[in-house]
Amino acid sequence: MGILEKISEIEKEIARTQKNKATEYHLGLLKAKLAKYRAQLLEPSKSAAGKGEGFDVMKSGDARVALIGFPSVGKSTFLSLMTSTASEAASYEFTTLTCIPGVIEYKGANIQLLDLPGIIEGAAQGKGRGRQVIAVARTSDVVIMMLDATKGEVQRSLLEKELETVGIRLNKNKPNIYFKPKKGGGISFNSTVPLTQCSEKLVQLILHEYKMFNAEVLFREDCSPDDFIDVIVGNRVYMPCLYVYNKIDQISMEEVDRLARQPHSVVISCGMKLNLDYLLEMLWQYLALTCIYTKKRGQRPDFADAIILRKGASVEHVGGGGGGRVSKDRVGDTGSL
Repeated sequence: MGILEKISEIEKEIARTQKNKATEYHLGLLKAKLAKYRAQLLEPSKSAAGKGEGFDVMKSGDARVALIGFPSVGKSTFLSLMTSTASEAASYEFTTLTCIPGVIEYKGANIQLLDLPGIIEGAAQGKGRGRQVIAVARTSDVVIMMLDATKGEVQRSLLEKELETVGIRLNKNKPNIYFKPKKGGGISFNSTVPLTQCSEKLVQLILHEYKMFNAEVLFREDCSPDDFIDVIVGNRVYMPCLYVYNKIDQISMEEVDRLARQPHSVVISCGMKLNLDYLLEMLWQYLALTCIYTKKRGQRPDFADAIILRKGASVEHVGGGGGGRVSKDRVGDTGSL
């Protein structure tokens, strides 16, 4: 039985197992096995080497944004509208076959926007160059998930499942769990909060599944078994995601209003150029960039050339010599100093 068949069998068993106190240990073990097989599936095979032409794009600018979506949802049109890059757009599927980069210039920052080929169902298993597309998405700072507003939320759930499978966690924080493997001493388990989803026995079973018999575990929040498995695996990527519903000119106002009120969602129309300014403002907030303007002693600040810093950066990160002073008079709305 191959890895895909094993994954399918485990997923079926999880789906048909009732979730209660009696089955929580069994489900925890199944999820641990599932995560192991999925990790094996994502390991690059020797036969696949050299088949990623067009995806090796150098990271440039102040931030990188990946544009992900099913074929023919308007990704290439969006790239052409937002940047000076012309990406081929047509009414048929799979117009874009490689990764096409563009640059958005906004509030003094250069934001690299990557137009990735359309994802199909099963991309996590390598269908439709899915592995290369998702690998590029893992290196991004923010994911823009482009969706067709005329198809409701079907595309959203399918894409979330594909990204979840390969270890990309959208709009989630890293679990606050301290985990450290040791050479001896058994498993030390503690928690600073009451746990309702995980128990010491379940933690031990999951660790044994990964052949770990000596470790220190500290739960600082009430996390699920899935969260604990993510911490053990250690290669999960936690990143913000904007769900962008395109083609709103083809649906009713009631449906537009419903989609716009969904969490992390923006509604636009590339064809009629509707709401693109608001999307850029939301993207700026999700990137959490800060503009810093410098001035030389005795001179006025130079507002033409900003230094772009990431969230959590301090004045020390500006670095460089020259004896310039940082002007805090004009700092972006997001980020912190």
